[in-house]
Amino acid sequence: MPEMNIIEAIRDALTMEMTRDERVIVLGLDVGRLGGVFRTTDGLQQRFGKDRVVDTPLAEAVIIGSAIGLAISGMVPVAEIQFLGFTHQAFHQMGAQLGRFRYRSRGRYPLPVTVRAPMGGGTKTPEFHPDAIEAQFVQYPALKIVLPSNPYDAKGMLLQAIRDPDPVLFIEPERLYRKGRAEVPAEDYTVPFGKARIVREGKDVTLVAWSAAVEVCERAAEQLSGEGVQATVIDLRTLVPLDEETLVKSVESTGRCVVVHEAPLSAGFGAEIVATLQENAFFSLDAPIARVASYDTPYPPASLESHWLPSPDRVVKRVRKLLSA
Repeated sequence: MPEMNIIEAIRDALTMEMTRDERVIVLGLDVGRLGGVFRTTDGLQQRFGKDRVVDTPLAEAVIIGSAIGLAISGMVPVAEIQFLGFTHQAFHQMGAQLGRFRYRSRGRYPLPVTVRAPMGGGTKTPEFHPDAIEAQFVQYPALKIVLPSNPYDAKGMLLQAIRDPDPVLFIEPERLYRKGRAEVPAEDYTVPFGKARIVREGKDVTLVAWSAAVEVCERAAEQLSGEGVQATVIDLRTLVPLDEETLVKSVESTGRCVVVHEAPLSAGFGAEIVATLQENAFFSLDAPIARVASYDTPYPPASLESHWLPSPDRVVKRVRKLLSA
């Protein structure tokens, strides 16, 4: 079984699906001749041609709007937005059009559109590039929100996304793109949406995360293990659909929960998880559910981002406080 990083796993999925289905088309800024700002689509235009790997203008609304039109016409577009923060320039297309068109047409026009975009800090990018705004998309109807944290999931979930008849926002962990390699099957496989991954199991506390925050929780769990505290780490994988069953079952077992995400604390998706567990696992809780997130400020300069983002030390301190409650 070959080993890949996340970049390679995504490219492998795109290559496989474009070979399998001639309707699949990739479009976005610099995806063709340059191969993408992170080289994710490197070599695809040379292999499949300029008609199927299309360089677009620097206009996010045009990219998403074009993908919608292509899907209505029978194509299966995979649109790349260079950074999730840039989707602010396409919000009117993402929600009012992409998320509603199948409903508006009474099912006549499914929209098999996948929108790829990296998210997150830790790479010292300029303003707007690292913004974690995934929660803003959760309220868009019919838009599935997918956030892989490892190469295996990146390939399997991208294949699942492209084949889905509904639109999918596929958010990639920027700082994990080339950090580490893992075994990824060379053959075709998919990872279903709405099924969380149990990264490790423990009896004392449940740590819930998605995207690059999963690695933060893994490192925190390892540190806690040295202190005799056993933590379960849950990688949600998808925010929409949400695997409530796995969340509730874990918290019923451990009695304590910390939710970790890169977005600012207020109105982040962590609040939705807290509400879900409050409704479904309240009588199993031994302490209030805690959140570790970024601060409610604009994203800081690169020299300060390590102090602003959630860290394993911050997670460990929060767990210690819960255990003493």
